[in-house]
Amino acid sequence: MNHSKLAEILDTAAETSQAVPQLTLENNISEKDAYKIQNLSIKRRIERGEKLVGIKLGFTSKAKMEQMGVHDLIWGKLTDKMLINRDSSINIKKYIHPRAEPEVCFLVKKTIDKELKTIEEAKEYIAGYTVAIEIIDSRYQDFKFSLEDVIADNCSSAGLVIGPWNPIEEDLENLKVTLEVDGEKVQEGNTSAILGNPWNALFDATRLAMAAGEKIRYSSYIMAGAATSAVYIKPGQQIKASIEKLGEVEFGVRELV
Repeated sequence: MNHSKLAEILDTAAETSQAVPQLTLENNISEKDAYKIQNLSIKRRIERGEKLVGIKLGFTSKAKMEQMGVHDLIWGKLTDKMLINRDSSINIKKYIHPRAEPEVCFLVKKTIDKELKTIEEAKEYIAGYTVAIEIIDSRYQDFKFSLEDVIADNCSSAGLVIGPWNPIEEDLENLKVTLEVDGEKVQEGNTSAILGNPWNALFDATRLAMAAGEKIRYSSYIMAGAATSAVYIKPGQQIKASIEKLGEVEFGVRELV
């Protein structure tokens, strides 16, 4: 198996906004292979000048884990090219079939070099948290993929919009989450859908990073996973996410040739 070639296929798909067939249709890819492909794809981005700014988690919903037949989270990398200014607009032409989902995002204030297991311990490393919107955009045709495919594709990471930071004061458990399109609520959920409490997602993020021999650097973002289903977005829409006590964040969708 040529991991570098498969990484190039996915990287090119993301750069050109052109969908490709699932890699697993013609390749016997293990989960280990998938992460190797993901890392090689991210390496190509870094070589072009992008910088790592954090990590994202997937399958933080127990129901989603069961649906996909997996027993652990998956994770991907975030780069500065994915960052979108809040209250700005994205050009939908840069994506293939983008979807938006509301999330909790943590900000790292001190490089994490060990697995964190308690909130009190984590407070030493986390500066704050906020409401965020992740744009996911699988590079595969028809948005269809296996577990190994989605890991290789950097867990469908495409963009993130981050709200104003909150100091660590409010409990993150059992907070109402909403996603609106043009002022209409299209999804409602609760932060408890994120592994019971978004802090648990943070703990798992540190566990996964340490198992991979990686540190989570100072000033990194940690996207804790979705609290609702993702919603397909279209040109002309205004997308807004709100989390009780944490605030709101939004962005617009435009179409430029």
